[in-house]
Amino acid sequence: MTDNRKILLFDLDGTLLRSDKTISQHTLQVLEKCKEKGFLTGIATARSEKNSEEYIAEVKPDIIISCGGALVKYKNEYVFKAEFSNNEVKSMIRSVRELCGDGCIITLDTVDTHYWNHIFDSEEIDSNWGESIYTDYSDFSENALKLCFEIFEPKYVEQLSEKYSDCKIVKFSDGEWYMFTKKTASKENAVLMLNEKCGISPNEIIAFGDDFSDIGMLKLCGKGIAMGNSIDEVKEIADLVIGSNDNEGIAEYLERSLL
Repeated sequence: MTDNRKILLFDLDGTLLRSDKTISQHTLQVLEKCKEKGFLTGIATARSEKNSEEYIAEVKPDIIISCGGALVKYKNEYVFKAEFSNNEVKSMIRSVRELCGDGCIITLDTVDTHYWNHIFDSEEIDSNWGESIYTDYSDFSENALKLCFEIFEPKYVEQLSEKYSDCKIVKFSDGEWYMFTKKTASKENAVLMLNEKCGISPNEIIAFGDDFSDIGMLKLCGKGIAMGNSIDEVKEIADLVIGSNDNEGIAEYLERSLL
């Protein structure tokens, strides 16, 4: 039985990417066959567009949803952007450091740059993540699409959520990292923006994901598919659970259902 939906939207880490942070050649070949049959493709990731360049070059997607939904691009044009002002950025960094200490690790993404305040040994840097710029944020003066903080005390997250009511805070399942974006920035809202500005109906989309930030997107789209390696919360809401990211789950589903 084939599916008549015409847009394929993929999370990256844990979904389209294998554990070694690569996309299998077989999966790329299957995606090309889907494009030949008229399917549009898209990436929806918590990564910034800068940190996704390697995969964008491979997939050549029509849609790019980055920074957890804070930036949306369709056919090489930005159609939505949700930024924190420079003053909001300074306030959040100051508040987190008051709670977690000056040594708290912080990453920050602007439209074209990924910043980090942790000094890595060159051997520790994962090449798939792209270039990161070091800063201690002491004189930082840019707007931001997304900030991530390593926070080990959940009570601090609750306090920050109360203080910054305009923030959407999402925990990553691996480690104690929390992503802070504007309330309007989520993968599901990005899909709604595509509907409003580009006429793309959520019902036309088959979405694939594995983690907390994918749940709203999978519930909203015409078909929401969880990877076999997904967290339980994603599997529970998905329309279908397929094979894992390390076992050609996406390629097998596309071949069976669309090709």
